[in-house]
Amino acid sequence: MKNIACSYVKYDDQVWGSLPTESLVDVATGGKVRQRTLLQTCWDSEAIYVRFECEDDHTVADYLNRDDPLYDQDVVEIFLDEEGLGQRYIELEISPRNVIFDAIIQNHGEKIDVNKEWDAEGLETSVHTEGELRIYLIKLPFIHFKQTPEIGTQWRVNFYRIDDNREGQREFQAWSPTGAIDYHISSKFGTLIFEG
Repeated sequence: MKNIACSYVKYDDQVWGSLPTESLVDVATGGKVRQRTLLQTCWDSEAIYVRFECEDDHTVADYLNRDDPLYDQDVVEIFLDEEGLGQRYIELEISPRNVIFDAIIQNHGEKIDVNKEWDAEGLETSVHTEGELRIYLIKLPFIHFKQTPEIGTQWRVNFYRIDDNREGQREFQAWSPTGAIDYHISSKFGTLIFEG
């Protein structure tokens, strides 16, 4: 099982330059992807922060409303499972237009229940470009979890990207490959470790 370190920081926008990166791979095979995606995480006493840095030479992003089916186009996604059972977790998606999809997932194996009525209050996101890179920043307050993490706390997580190319082909990326084009195989989630 993959692990990712989540470093405790005094957060500002400059902190990312000192944090390690993880690469996303093909969700089914674990192989290389056409457009690189780098991932970073950190936390402070109030929130967890996630940064995606995506190569992107073609954008498909038409949706404008919260909880639109962003997963049908270009998007980055975060799945956070505080309990670690693979049965209930937060799903966040951010499009290149900085449109948000946020939901609580109840995963019953054969059946997935998606509660889109839930909104992540205090969620902050931004999307900007730097040359040929698109940078996504996400801040999710700990008020949405049963307990504020401490050093050593572990959550089950996965991080994803869907990217359409100019020919209309879709590339499905994951930090922890699931073995199939299915992001809800929670047994394949990795572990996020809150570090000091």
